[in-house]
Amino acid sequence: MATQMSSSRTRTTATGERRKPAGGRRRTEALIFGTLGVGVFLISWQLVSVSGAVDAILLPAPTAVASAFGDMFTSPGIGADLRASGVEFIIGFLLSLVIGLPLGMLIGWYKRLGFALEPLINFFYSTPRIALMPILIIWFGIGLSSKIAVVFLGGVFPILINAAAGVRTVDRTLIQAARVFNATDRQVFLTVNLPACVPFVLSGMRLAVGQGLIGVFVGELLGAQHGVGLLVANAGASFQTPRVLAGVALIAAAGVVLTNLLGLAERHFSSWRAQ
Repeated sequence: MATQMSSSRTRTTATGERRKPAGGRRRTEALIFGTLGVGVFLISWQLVSVSGAVDAILLPAPTAVASAFGDMFTSPGIGADLRASGVEFIIGFLLSLVIGLPLGMLIGWYKRLGFALEPLINFFYSTPRIALMPILIIWFGIGLSSKIAVVFLGGVFPILINAAAGVRTVDRTLIQAARVFNATDRQVFLTVNLPACVPFVLSGMRLAVGQGLIGVFVGELLGAQHGVGLLVANAGASFQTPRVLAGVALIAAAGVVLTNLLGLAERHFSSWRAQ
């Protein structure tokens, strides 16, 4: 057994050399070429900016953006802006998870409920969240509540749809086997359906993160008292292009970190996914 396990981790060539697993090589190559691609992009951007081919107001150099990024964190109001955007995203995202996960699993479990709700889900999912911002501001004002609402609307549908897909793709033989052992509906749901849905839910959460951050940003651009989006809007109104790009980079960096963390969790549970 130990020999089989060790042979699955490494492969030995005819000359006795050991090869690294293919997954490790792929991750190394992805890191190397990804870093190389980002480096080439930044160097090209810097060269175009300093050459004077494009006005600095239209395309500031990466060094100018980096300087504005550092200055942004020394400004007196950055703490309130970060706190407001963070609270809006966290509350909206948690609400989308709390409501989207059980509702999606119920839609996947009960076909007739899915038939009844799918037209409404498709309608609201296809509606751009930015188009709803005026009515959300009328309902909730320009404070915290309207931003939470737009984050929720952006995140709930990816989670709901993926949770429903996870339930529908459960291997029916597993459910039948559980029934043979006299498992109740609750036991089948908790021991068969719920574990099988984990990879799908994590995939939906990755999509929800991006949609939620877009909701925070757009909501604060259209009307807010605090937030990174408001910071970017004020910088754009005064033609501070480096500060605008620094604010955008801040939102993008948060999205990259969160989606990568969820991606790690998704890969961990990928063996549970139905093939």
